[in-house]
Amino acid sequence: MTGGGLNFELRGKKITFEHPHRWKLRHHPVMRRGKRVMIIILDGWGEQIADEYNGIHVAATPTMDELKKTAPDRWRLLRAHGLSVGLPSWEDMGNSEVGHNALGAGRIFTQGAGLVDVALSSGKLYEGAGFKYIMSAFAKNTVHFMGLLSDGGVHSRSDQLSLLMKGCAERGAKRMRVHILLDGRDVAPGSAPKYIDILEKDLAGIRKMGCDAMIASGGGRMAVTMDRYENDWGVVKKGWDAQVKGEAPHKFPTAGDALKKLKEADAKLDDQYFPPFVIVGSDGKPVGPILDNDAVVSFNFRADRMVMAAKAFDLEKFDKFDRGKMPKIKYAGMLQYDADLDLPKHFLVAPPLIEKTSGEYLVHNYVRTWACSETVKFGHVTFVWNGNRSGMFSSSLEKYVEIPSDKGIAFNEKPEMKAIAIAEKAKEALLSGKFDHVRVNIANGDMVGHTGDPKATVIGCETVDKAVKIMLDAVEEVKGIFLITADHGNAEDMVKRNLKTGKPVVNKQGKTEVLTSHTCNPVPCIIGGPGLAKGVRFRKDLPEAGLANVASTFINFHGFHAPWDYEPTLVEYDEKEK
Repeated sequence: MTGGGLNFELRGKKITFEHPHRWKLRHHPVMRRGKRVMIIILDGWGEQIADEYNGIHVAATPTMDELKKTAPDRWRLLRAHGLSVGLPSWEDMGNSEVGHNALGAGRIFTQGAGLVDVALSSGKLYEGAGFKYIMSAFAKNTVHFMGLLSDGGVHSRSDQLSLLMKGCAERGAKRMRVHILLDGRDVAPGSAPKYIDILEKDLAGIRKMGCDAMIASGGGRMAVTMDRYENDWGVVKKGWDAQVKGEAPHKFPTAGDALKKLKEADAKLDDQYFPPFVIVGSDGKPVGPILDNDAVVSFNFRADRMVMAAKAFDLEKFDKFDRGKMPKIKYAGMLQYDADLDLPKHFLVAPPLIEKTSGEYLVHNYVRTWACSETVKFGHVTFVWNGNRSGMFSSSLEKYVEIPSDKGIAFNEKPEMKAIAIAEKAKEALLSGKFDHVRVNIANGDMVGHTGDPKATVIGCETVDKAVKIMLDAVEEVKGIFLITADHGNAEDMVKRNLKTGKPVVNKQGKTEVLTSHTCNPVPCIIGGPGLAKGVRFRKDLPEAGLANVASTFINFHGFHAPWDYEPTLVEYDEKEK
């Protein structure tokens, strides 16, 4: 027995059983057990210059404004991007997945893009089992690449696709087809032609290497393939029909021609909502349907918008839509998108191993947990928060509630979304006395912000503020504690800005350009409530703290010291008030 656990070998594998005391958290000297704690994640709610382009500033948000004004020692900013959430550089904007990983895990793990960068630069990607699995298609069949075509760095990066295709060609791939999903969300609207031009140049270079390589199909990310949390399987089916069957309502000789003609037909069409299209040859036949013995690689590194497509490609038993004749393919993801579902079974880069998250510690210390969001963010406040782990740690101590999102409409058409419904459910859970830890994600700032509609974003932010008020009133009633923060920025910046001055960038036509992406801005963190011990305040010695510091903080609020390897707590207490 070493380190408090039992270690032995079983059938050649090392097994460790940890004693319960390994999970036992030490009691906090000031913050006592038994307080009910409300954790509110305002998705896409950052801090930016207070001007007309800041949707949060323009919105009427009396609740949030009052918190900032009346308790300055309990209001601060946190980093939510770049290295603070495990991304490769400070230029990388945060996203919901890495943000919720950091919030729930209490530590910083190298994430998606960083993992892929290392695997590609070191060459380890080409030595792994996933790559060897797809190599069987190199000599006589086609390797298909499917994913988001941009350099936004949230779901994928076009430079990684380029390196991967080149690596495949160098290792014998003779035929490649790319199924592109247009962005306009994590990058500027209308920028799709730029990324297609870059890809076409890359493909021309690969053809010089003796590999037949071209674009085979496409469509906008919100209309084709990239749905999430089983909100609309019709989106995935559109991608399936175009990519696998070579069937789509629109057919063109090139991807560039597709964008031009579809835009001419509908001038208001955004990149992310382009309908599915197929590239056809001079004979009118699709140039790259997915066939028996082909290999398919989803090159997105972020999981949430690839899980549904992975199910369609990787599951033998599937009933979400009629796949038709299922081709016998070798399918792999850039990463594994759901470890608990073993999905996909084959992947090119191993994901970070995130163990001992805050949710698991709370369960082992008998803290009863309730978590909720609407469909579009439900997985973030549960699965992602728990270190990309499906299900609950304890069915007796936890309850997860999903509020169905509106289907079939753009988020700016109903910017209120389900914020009030979530708040009312959270209030009910807190007042019931059945739960100690109530956790929610309110998604308006992010989902409406992504539409680029300033007026709708303002309405969404105002609705968020009303929802916060409902939940804080419940905290007041039970004499509990609250912690409000965000996973990344979005709604606070609705225009492209000069990075040095912060002023809006004006194009040649004298107009500002809409920003629909996440940002690199810091996010607020607010603590309070009648149950917060007297004298507790934010520390002054952690000016560069980030989202990973939040877990230690709310673990303190539950009356415990955080695990030794977690990022430091954000709070301290005045010894005189102890």
